[in-house]
Amino acid sequence: MAKLNLDRQESEFLNNTISHWEKHHLVDGEQAEKLRASYEVKGFDWMRLAKYSFWVALICGVVAVGSLIVDDAVINWLKSLYDTPDIVIAILSAAAAVGLFYLGRRREKLYPEKIFSNEAVIFTGVLSTACSIAYLGKTFDNGSGHYSLLFLVSVFVYGFLAWRMGSRLIWLFALVSLGSWFGTETGYQTKWALYFLGMNYPLRFVLFGLLSVVACHILKNKKWFSFFWELTYVVGMLYLFMSLWLLSIFGNYGSLDVWWTIKQISLFYWGIISAVVAGAFLLYGLKNKDVIAREFGITFLIIFLYTKYFEYFWDGTNKTLFFSILALSFWLIGRKAEKIWNINSPPTP
Repeated sequence: MAKLNLDRQESEFLNNTISHWEKHHLVDGEQAEKLRASYEVKGFDWMRLAKYSFWVALICGVVAVGSLIVDDAVINWLKSLYDTPDIVIAILSAAAAVGLFYLGRRREKLYPEKIFSNEAVIFTGVLSTACSIAYLGKTFDNGSGHYSLLFLVSVFVYGFLAWRMGSRLIWLFALVSLGSWFGTETGYQTKWALYFLGMNYPLRFVLFGLLSVVACHILKNKKWFSFFWELTYVVGMLYLFMSLWLLSIFGNYGSLDVWWTIKQISLFYWGIISAVVAGAFLLYGLKNKDVIAREFGITFLIIFLYTKYFEYFWDGTNKTLFFSILALSFWLIGRKAEKIWNINSPPTP
């Protein structure tokens, strides 16, 4: 029987668990030894190296293309192609995308173990799709400047491809396109004014992120959505908390020129609101064993606290006092978390 390869942390967790079971007579000594013999600590993480290598390769490829474009000879060649109709470029890009998606899908069936190289092919197909949509937009552009529609088209194209191919990577681009559409559409509707319904961009995306998180919980038990649920939840939380962080710094000001003239202390209430939201998600995650909500809550609560500290108190506060207060705060959070855990955990036999 092939042994299960685990990293050191996972191996230590299983060792402690089996020892606990053995101590409380849930398994006998022979069963415990069989369980310990069924796994081993893996060596170098080649899978992680492969993942990072492919991402670095893609980044280097983009840099290489950029360097190539800067070259005078290439620029002159591109100028000679300037008169190529946009619709031709759109069709060629679409054909390239279809070919790359087909190749990626075929590789997934023939070489399922080559996860990251397959994803690299699909990622290149995503870029070709974006290029095709962009040039298709240029083809039918009537000068209205309503380019947010291109992002909306991207949402449906990427969404369909993600569902058809079962690809979380493509679904991620659908979610990014959805956020891009929301931002550009609200800008277009106000003729690129500073506010939309009285909200600047960070406040708009707080609403957008909150709606995304609520939608995730509504659709959580839908079978068709289960494959994409966790990724959608994480992206929705990123939209929400990154926007809250920006809101705690800039407030509901749409202009940097105006923001520079006000005192940062006047925006303290946005920091309080952001910290309260983070604390609420932290407690919700602890109480309902929601790992994503818990991790986002604790991470951004720390980020909000440190942001406010560097804004208000870095120069004038005694460092020992500040970190003592911070330690006391997290000790109280820890006690509350421990209490919730004890309530929700079954008694140890």
